[in-house]
Amino acid sequence: MAGGDRAGTPELPVVLLPVAVDDGTLDACLAALDAGTPAGTRVWLADDAQAGPRGLAIIERWLERTPLRAEYTRRQRPLGEVAHLDEVLAACGDADVIVLAPDAVPGPGWARQLAACAARDGSIATATPWCNAGEAAAWPACGEVAPQPDGAGLARLARAAETMPQLHPELPAAIDHAVFIRGRARAKAGGLDAASYASWYAALIDLSLRMAGLGWRNALCETAFVARRGEGGPADGDLEALAARWPAWPPRLARFLMHDPLADCRTALAQRLDGIDPPAQHELFAP
Repeated sequence: MAGGDRAGTPELPVVLLPVAVDDGTLDACLAALDAGTPAGTRVWLADDAQAGPRGLAIIERWLERTPLRAEYTRRQRPLGEVAHLDEVLAACGDADVIVLAPDAVPGPGWARQLAACAARDGSIATATPWCNAGEAAAWPACGEVAPQPDGAGLARLARAAETMPQLHPELPAAIDHAVFIRGRARAKAGGLDAASYASWYAALIDLSLRMAGLGWRNALCETAFVARRGEGGPADGDLEALAARWPAWPPRLARFLMHDPLADCRTALAQRLDGIDPPAQHELFAP
């Protein structure tokens, strides 16, 4: 998957999209990728034997028309969410990647902003954008799920986020709606632990904490926004496995969600959003 960006700008990391069963969310995700990602960006659709006939038809049509440099692979038999993604990441070697959840809807400029965030600070191992259902990176309220914005609302949020100060504060761990992962950090920390975790949600937290233990940072990319219908979550037994390996993790996350050290950052995004495309005069005085 080598090659230069068609526009002559620095090449973005490859976007990894694990294919899910839900055809509707897959279709929406692919459409948003086309709309919000620079032409020529490398995208790898990795299918762990999940897509059904309609999903395969959606993928085939998308591959024919997308301006992105896309590839699609499909296993004959499912390997499991974490093991399959670990296999895909291993195939990328020590290259930087962006993993996008299959039910996510990225806003305009999302991948460029994530890559720029990581480029500003070499200590960043993972960069996670805002999301309406993003746990510690949730907006407008920490730890709460807000309605998924429509296309126009998402575009406004993306434009507002781009104007945010580039501070890239610390998150407790990366979050699975969308995440930039620095290849060197991942290589030093090792692969995903498919033996201990069944969900990408939990395996990503574990990887984040291992990278943090090696001195890397898990940062918020406050200049990007990715929408999602609902939060990701652990499989049965994953939270217990995380707590056993990382006993300080559950109380740390609880403190973060309770006290919200990024409250000012969330407020700043809301204020910037107020200045984007204000309503027309007749809308302000509508009965």
